[in-house]
Amino acid sequence: MKELLKVAALFALLLAAIPMLTFLKPRENITPPLTAKAAGLPINAENAVTDTAETESLQETEPAKSASENEQYEPDTLKVLDFTSGQVMELSLRDYVIGAVLAEMPASYHEEALKAQAVAARTYAVRQREKQSLSPDPELMGADISNDSTKYQAYFTPEQAKSFYGSGYEVYLEKASAAVDATGSDVLVYGGEPIVAAFHSTSGGKTESAEVVWGSPVDYLVPVDSSEDEKSPSYLEENTFTEAELKARLETALEDADFSGDPEDWLKIEERSASGTVTKMTAGDAELTGADFRRIFSLRSANFTIEYSAKGENFSVTTKGSGHGVGMSQYGANAMANDGSDYREILLYYYGGAEIADMNDITY
Repeated sequence: MKELLKVAALFALLLAAIPMLTFLKPRENITPPLTAKAAGLPINAENAVTDTAETESLQETEPAKSASENEQYEPDTLKVLDFTSGQVMELSLRDYVIGAVLAEMPASYHEEALKAQAVAARTYAVRQREKQSLSPDPELMGADISNDSTKYQAYFTPEQAKSFYGSGYEVYLEKASAAVDATGSDVLVYGGEPIVAAFHSTSGGKTESAEVVWGSPVDYLVPVDSSEDEKSPSYLEENTFTEAELKARLETALEDADFSGDPEDWLKIEERSASGTVTKMTAGDAELTGADFRRIFSLRSANFTIEYSAKGENFSVTTKGSGHGVGMSQYGANAMANDGSDYREILLYYYGGAEIADMNDITY
């Protein structure tokens, strides 16, 4: 175990040298992999399963402690920090996953899609709980996870779910509960450990690789076709910015960038991935990524095109998909379910190479 931890620590130091990307805000919050076997990602793939999570640089951690040595570890419970009150709630894992499913996926989706989301949510929670047992984050105040959706997987308390779903609450609660119960103790694993169960709302027609988005390859987070996403109402979105607005935002975000030339030449896309994510572009004389540009302009995705209208003196930015594009597309999962796929087929399609296992059989 000591040798394993030394390897993990060395790996974390190497990853710290990799440039960090940000999505919504310039902050990450990641701890090292559970063991050296697990995928090490240089930004918050651990927490940024949706696109609501922030980012933060890798930090050194306290000496690891196995789950079996942690007296607070209970396989069927989860300690959740309510970031608004500062109180730690102790929930059954079942109740937590139900709240996460209601918060993360439209409850109107097909039952098999909801089951797939339940397994992803459970996998995330189990992995996060184990991470905290190995190296507690002081900000969590003894909890395993927080309901702060800017840093962790989203979760609805019953009161929040009632407020969100209104008169449909009872129906959707029953539907989400059935999906969670039908999946039992299923989690996604790779190399015997819970995976980074990343997911997003809608892809650009093909999911993205973890390597493109987060800088390190992950065997089970690679591009797959998700062309049904092109039918999603979230697939295309056009954003229009005046010359003055665009210039002001870029000058604020990009210190010393020069926009003295012709506005038509201000923005140029240089490179994009096979899935469509902009990986390199220029703004004035500054170089940035599509993720940087997405953050600056609060775009749905980093898969976009840009058109300039001299007549209108504005820029039109059209995005494809919604989210970082890594892992399971929720819209795509629903499309697969409507076409007859069950939750296992959906999960094994989007997380190729991963396996579905009983969380109680996992050893660390």
